Amino acid sequence: MKRVVATGTFDILHPGHLYYLEESRRLGDELYVIVARDRNVRHKPRPVIPEEQRARMVAALKPVDHAVLGDLHDMFRPIEEIRPAVITFGFNQHFEEEKVRKELEKRGLSVELARIGSYRGDRYCSSSEIVRQVLARYPHGQGPRTGGSNDGSSARNGL
Repeated sequence: MKRVVATGTFDILHPGHLYYLEESRRLGDELYVIVARDRNVRHKPRPVIPEEQRARMVAALKPVDHAVLGDLHDMFRPIEEIRPAVITFGFNQHFEEEKVRKELEKRGLSVELARIGSYRGDRYCSSSEIVRQVLARYPHGQGPRTGGSNDGSSARNGL
């Protein structure tokens, strides 16, 4: 069985995440996803969604066979345990592939590295862009109105 590992933060899931995971899954028979721990995310703002919730959401996606949280101290530890044939990177993930390859070799792992291209099918394919849009639409913390009327009666009546 050919195992593939995909990694990422997966904060505020969007079609770009799904595309990345679908394309990763096509490269093998079993897809493991390593979800970044909250405190290990340093290259962008901290995730909005807590790590356990992000892992549960990723695990529920159709292309995903297994979702695990990353290690707090050693990003290669789950990879050593999973022993994949392929590791995929998203188009905007900040991994230097040559450094990753050297570390894998140092640990006795022979793994193919694959970069998945960007997804351009939908407008909101970036968690940070989704956050920007929410802030632009609701600048004063006002949430969206529910139902068809402004008095909330539709929401109260279960419509």
